[in-house]
Amino acid sequence: MTRVADSQRFIGGPEVEGFEREIAGLLEVEHAVGMSSGTDAILAALMALGIGHGDEVITSTYSFFATAGCIARVGARPVLVDIDPATFNLDTAATISAIGPRTKAIIPVHLYGQMADMEPLMAAARDRGIAIIEDACQSIGAKYRGAQAGHWGLAACFSFFPSKNLGAFGDGGLTTTNDAAFARELRLMRSHGSEKRYYHQKVGANFRLDALQAAILRVKAPHLAAWTGARRANAEIYRTLFEAAGLDRTVTLPIERDECFHIYNQFVIRAPRREALRAHLDAQKIGTEVYYPVPFHLQECFQPLGYRKGDFPEAERASAETLALPIFGELTRAQLERVVGAIADFYKA
Repeated sequence: MTRVADSQRFIGGPEVEGFEREIAGLLEVEHAVGMSSGTDAILAALMALGIGHGDEVITSTYSFFATAGCIARVGARPVLVDIDPATFNLDTAATISAIGPRTKAIIPVHLYGQMADMEPLMAAARDRGIAIIEDACQSIGAKYRGAQAGHWGLAACFSFFPSKNLGAFGDGGLTTTNDAAFARELRLMRSHGSEKRYYHQKVGANFRLDALQAAILRVKAPHLAAWTGARRANAEIYRTLFEAAGLDRTVTLPIERDECFHIYNQFVIRAPRREALRAHLDAQKIGTEVYYPVPFHLQECFQPLGYRKGDFPEAERASAETLALPIFGELTRAQLERVVGAIADFYKA
């Protein structure tokens, strides 16, 4: 931070370039383009693809708002699909069935830290000439069949929101690609469509990553693997504790698919009487969160899309049952035991 202040290079420059180079190596991709947020990373990818009015983009109805919001912001129509109830990621068969003549892209969301089922999606996209943009905002370092998030699609989008496994001191994001020409388009989009100052080839926007955030992320990134390992260890302790308490028959614990490496950005259970349980835990000063209480198809702003309650029953059921428990790597076993003990007390009462 002092180095940035001394340099007075707050926008772009060596800190951003250094971070992009280093994070590309960490993620095993050819090109990494720093962005101002995970939202802007998605938006820039859609703009770089030239997606707009009359186009359709398929994505899950169950995610953080930015996924569908960015599709709408470029003027395209979000085509929503239901989720796999076991992983909360988009339903692969439903996604392929939703492909139509106006489909220009698919955005699979790697939700909670586990990647979507990419091989069949990639095959379907290749056959139809459709781009895949991975929403990996919750899944930096996650793997599917040994390859990291960012390896599979034309582009992948990451968030450095402070609560993420790799968090900045504020907003920050990243779009990656293995396509050099697409990387150039991304860099144009994040800088008002300009390579040379005041000369604009295209209409872009200001999606630049602050040098200060890049410098902080350069310091933190080498610790990512250890932090992810600590989250994974906590997830295993949770499973042991839930089973020992007999709660694995009451709540549904997250699964990790055999072909996946889960980074546990969130540890999300399904819980009967979710709201009452959450109130009980809050009274015990145990923090929880609901990701997400309202699927996209039931959001007021998306009512013009024509979806109705009941259209995506798995997403609606998840929105009523899911609860994220503390999972950050610094938690002690005693704290994990306290969480599980409080849940056990609730269901025994």
